[in-house]
Amino acid sequence: MTETTDINAIMRTLADPTRRALFERIVNSKEITVVELTRGSGVTQGAISQHLKSLKQAGLIAERPEGRNVYYRAQPEGLEPLVDWMSHYGIFWRERFVNLRTILKEIDP
Repeated sequence: MTETTDINAIMRTLADPTRRALFERIVNSKEITVVELTRGSGVTQGAISQHLKSLKQAGLIAERPEGRNVYYRAQPEGLEPLVDWMSHYGIFWRERFVNLRTILKEIDP
């Protein structure tokens, strides 16, 4: 996968509000099962499983089978392409704000 493809996959995956909420629950847990994720979510276990599949394909989570359970955990490195892309634009906007500050000082001495 190229970096652009990675970024597109991550953004597409996290664009869904239910999937994003699920990812946040996983991030806030060391490990969590489908049953725990389904409980109180208002979403069926089948839908949770589909969301988990998308998160896994995007490289955002990993799974660890143990007996009849599968435990899910966040993979922070999966967000690296997105973080790199955003940091590029962070530099862009910081430079623009410095320029704006300079212009405003020249206008109002």
